[in-house]
Amino acid sequence: MRIILTGGGTGGHIYPAIAIGQAIRSKWPDTEFLYIGTKEGMEGKIVPESGFPFQPIEVIGWERKLSLQALRAGWKALTALYHSQRLVRQFSPQLVIGTGGYVCLPVVWAAVRSKIPALIHEQNAMPGLTNRFLSRKVEGVLLTFDRSRKYFPQRLQQKLHVTGLPVRSDILRVSREEGLAFFGLSPKKATLVGVGGSRGARSINRAMLTVCRKLAEHPDVQIIHLTGTAGYTEFKSSLQAHGITEGNCGNIIIRPYLHEMEYALACADLCVARAGAAFLSEMTAKGIPGVLIPYPYATENHQEHNAASLADVQAAEMILDSCLTGEVLLERVEELLFDEKKRKQMAANSLNAGKPEAVTKILEIIKQVI
Repeated sequence: MRIILTGGGTGGHIYPAIAIGQAIRSKWPDTEFLYIGTKEGMEGKIVPESGFPFQPIEVIGWERKLSLQALRAGWKALTALYHSQRLVRQFSPQLVIGTGGYVCLPVVWAAVRSKIPALIHEQNAMPGLTNRFLSRKVEGVLLTFDRSRKYFPQRLQQKLHVTGLPVRSDILRVSREEGLAFFGLSPKKATLVGVGGSRGARSINRAMLTVCRKLAEHPDVQIIHLTGTAGYTEFKSSLQAHGITEGNCGNIIIRPYLHEMEYALACADLCVARAGAAFLSEMTAKGIPGVLIPYPYATENHQEHNAASLADVQAAEMILDSCLTGEVLLERVEELLFDEKKRKQMAANSLNAGKPEAVTKILEIIKQVI
């Protein structure tokens, strides 16, 4: 069996594709893969490290208005379609699976034009334009959230499958004890994990400064905060200005980025983060409650829809970025960290909202399609 995977730009599109590929490889070890992405996206580094053959094409996003950039993006899309068709003919797959991003459109469309079965996965509660367009032509649309159904026309409802979003096997594998040992943390303290994103979220970092200053050396709390590479130096300097360093404060760990995210999630009792679908799926698969601050400039405001889906079932609380201050975040964090009953109920709700069986459902659909 030969399968093409495609999806790129951000980890939210790439990691689900890798998780699906790993599950297929585990189920059908003789499967051959080709991953098509872009050089500029994160997939150019992440995918080869994951052991999947990678082939880049050139495609860029377009502005939703008539402009020179939109015309240039349209031309790039046409050339990307040509290159995608050539790669599809050469590889001759039985199935193409797309998980979003601009690169998805030419690759999946090339499969459709070649009469090769295709599946797409929509991570967000608010489906993107690309997936809404492709949904008319593919064999199936895999959804993370049930509330996404209403954005697709009635005639396509039979194609929709609420599978959840597959998470990497490492996320489920690591135990709490292993996570605590990885960071040298105490099993007797509540662990707060803050995530500023791979590039950093300045508003979250600024609010987390207040949290770290207040909870520094607290006997019952320990903090792991991932600032993002862009915010790391500024965050550490701001803490040092208040006399706080990792050397003199034993309960705070600051990192710019963490490749081994499975260890942080394994020991987290509460997360403060954006509301990207991939991260939320990992968080709920581990049953972690969250304080979510949706990225306000996400396409079609999809992160707010993602956060609302968990807030609706009391698995998380949402703070809009425009309302975020250090004091507001500190109040929410302290309320949840020190109210064990409420936190455990939210953790149970989070686990119930998670779909660790997503990979199994997706494999069943792949088997039916092929």
